[in-house]
Amino acid sequence: MNELPASRAELWRRRLQSLRTRARSAVPFTAGVFVVLVSLFVYNALVPAPRPLTTRDVADSVAQALASATPPPAFSSLVYQAIQPSLVLIQTEFPDKEGEVENGVGSGVVIDDSGDILTSLHVVANATDIQLTFADGTQSSARVMAKQPENDIAVLRASQPPEQIVPATLGNPNAMRVGDEAFVVGNPFGLYGSMTSGVISGFERSFQPPNSDQKLHGLIQIDAAVNPGNSGGPLLNRYGQVIGIVTGLVNPTEQNVFIGIGFAVPINVAGSAAGMPPY
Repeated sequence: MNELPASRAELWRRRLQSLRTRARSAVPFTAGVFVVLVSLFVYNALVPAPRPLTTRDVADSVAQALASATPPPAFSSLVYQAIQPSLVLIQTEFPDKEGEVENGVGSGVVIDDSGDILTSLHVVANATDIQLTFADGTQSSARVMAKQPENDIAVLRASQPPEQIVPATLGNPNAMRVGDEAFVVGNPFGLYGSMTSGVISGFERSFQPPNSDQKLHGLIQIDAAVNPGNSGGPLLNRYGQVIGIVTGLVNPTEQNVFIGIGFAVPINVAGSAAGMPPY
């Protein structure tokens, strides 16, 4: 048998030695892979696979998420928060036909930084004493600064206004449409800060108040509840802006209660009594 040359024999020896080294190095890796595979097999055998989601599961999850969500506040709540600091309770004393003193109640709203208060003229007409109660509890007597009989509007000013005057934000009644939300805040029957809601029912209405020879024109018709004590209070849009001053209600009977038709003087008309420019 022929022997390999020394150089070739040495080369094969080195290659065999390298293969033995690599084989010894691969043993721990192979063992590790084997252990991992065995572990995965045991885990899958002991822990069952998760159940696939069904349509019912998805629907239940969505329902739970919706139920836990906090709904935004209603427009009416935001409107009330906006107008309440500007609301005024008006209490009056006036003589009746027999000369006896009677008491009256109405509403008003602060409209400027000077503390001017818009209300209905019939609330304070012939009053011998006018007392105001502001939202912060401040009480003061008041006097009539201006009258607008053709629109049943009066402007009052307190003799001792509150330290902080919060005028209401005035809106544009010309931007309103039939069907838009309408909110009334006032003091019906002396119930301070009461709120009712409805919609704008019409524009350019005419109305002659009971026991009055003055017919009012260009009024906003609403179906938000209006009762005695609401007169002079604000009519508001969904943003809490004053778009009118409540002036009266229609009832075909002799009872002075609301049946679904109320009227307000547009604020661009009423505000002119306080020297505000028309818009």
